[in-house]
Amino acid sequence: MSNDFAYDENWASIYEQFTSIRGRVAEADETAAFLERYCRGGSALELGIGDGRVAVPLSERGVRVEGIDNSDSMLKLLARRTGLITTWKADIGDFKSEKRYNLVYCAYNTLTVLVTREAQISCFRSIIDSLQDDGTVVIELPVPDVGNFIGGQRTTTTLVDGENTFLTSELHDPLSQNVVSTHLWFTGTSVRSLPYRCRYVYHQELDTMAECVGLKLAERWGDWARGVFTEASRRHISVYRRAGL
Repeated sequence: MSNDFAYDENWASIYEQFTSIRGRVAEADETAAFLERYCRGGSALELGIGDGRVAVPLSERGVRVEGIDNSDSMLKLLARRTGLITTWKADIGDFKSEKRYNLVYCAYNTLTVLVTREAQISCFRSIIDSLQDDGTVVIELPVPDVGNFIGGQRTTTTLVDGENTFLTSELHDPLSQNVVSTHLWFTGTSVRSLPYRCRYVYHQELDTMAECVGLKLAERWGDWARGVFTEASRRHISVYRRAGL
């Protein structure tokens, strides 16, 4: 990820709870099942491996999973969870690997943490250098939602339940496709301020960046259960292979 943002201790200390509330922990097994078909009995590299939310269930399916992350705090969480996954600290926008993998994947919205187009294309270059000739690349991204900004700003309530309230304040720069946000998490009598910055990417632009390094779109789905990707989809899972295969 870029040097502009890392999941520091403030994020790491609540990451599992945060992703659980957002429904991401519950779908981890479904994600692993989707990914396994592209590397069954082989190897996989996760970009932005975090606490191993996806990597651990994928490894339990017999895949040799390795991963990189730019956050020491997140890598420590994974190390406490399992010692069976090899990891190293690196920037996903410019990493080197001596190995070649059957699958390279980037889940959730991790690619968008690279906040320039150049950094995102550089990530694709690193991916292609780490991929077996017949390997597969899988990237999950949200469909950009840039409506309802007034003067480049908006504040939304993203979740309210019996114990938690999430408010998100955002600043939008359409020229750079950057959104700088702060999540305010109210629970009980406490409040956490969680900063975040991203560069959103439309799926057509993602395809173009992939084509720049010799990849082509093979499949696109609306979710990890292989739902159809439509104009109403809020995210997509895009599958790429080398052009010519």
